[in-house]
Amino acid sequence: MHYEVLGRGRPVIFLHGWVGSWKYWIASMQVASTSYRAYALDLWGFGDTAHNELKYSLDEQARLLEAFLNELGIGKIALVGHGLGALVGMKFASRSRQSVDRIMAVNCPLTYDAVHARLKTTPPQELSDWLSNRTPEASAALSDAPKADPKAIAASVAAFQADNLFGAFRELDIPCLLVYGEKDPAITVPPYESATSTFTHQIVLDGLGHFPMLEETAKFNRLLTDFLALPSGISPSELQMKDEWKRRVR
Repeated sequence: MHYEVLGRGRPVIFLHGWVGSWKYWIASMQVASTSYRAYALDLWGFGDTAHNELKYSLDEQARLLEAFLNELGIGKIALVGHGLGALVGMKFASRSRQSVDRIMAVNCPLTYDAVHARLKTTPPQELSDWLSNRTPEASAALSDAPKADPKAIAASVAAFQADNLFGAFRELDIPCLLVYGEKDPAITVPPYESATSTFTHQIVLDGLGHFPMLEETAKFNRLLTDFLALPSGISPSELQMKDEWKRRVR
């Protein structure tokens, strides 16, 4: 498997989604690395990690994360996951509750029906063209999109169909911030009432799409640093007390 690391401090793990690789987290890793040790992984079948059809389920991707943490001796972590990466993070948390301090889940589908059918069948490069704003910066950040094994995308979506993943995760009472781009064409934003709980909070970023970390990097990274700075065990609903985010709550 392939990973990158920056900085020193408490560990933060970045997990990419169905399109791209670790590479589109670079700006977020640079910001986080001023106070934390930031790791970004390529999941099975993506980026420069091996293709292996036996490893594409959500369970196997979560086992990859578990093996990585054990190999490097990394203890309790904060997780930042996007799409597929958010689902893998929740699956990992359900297996290793004591290892996860908090999760920031970006454009994460909470039900199978929230995933656009095109995401399940379209080749990786076409998905990248559909979901990104095609600026030179976004194109560079998503340059690994063609490396993805289409079977890795299809298998993970299929595994999600039969899994009440979010319901099981929410019962763990792990602080979780759900972040959505208002105009994401691939993932339907869930109703606020069905997504939130005591330890789960939702913020919708006005006008942004599937890659908020690329579309408005500074805004996204402010939210990321605010979330990581919350004391351990505190609900991310505390973020709504900040003027910066109050108006973006749905």
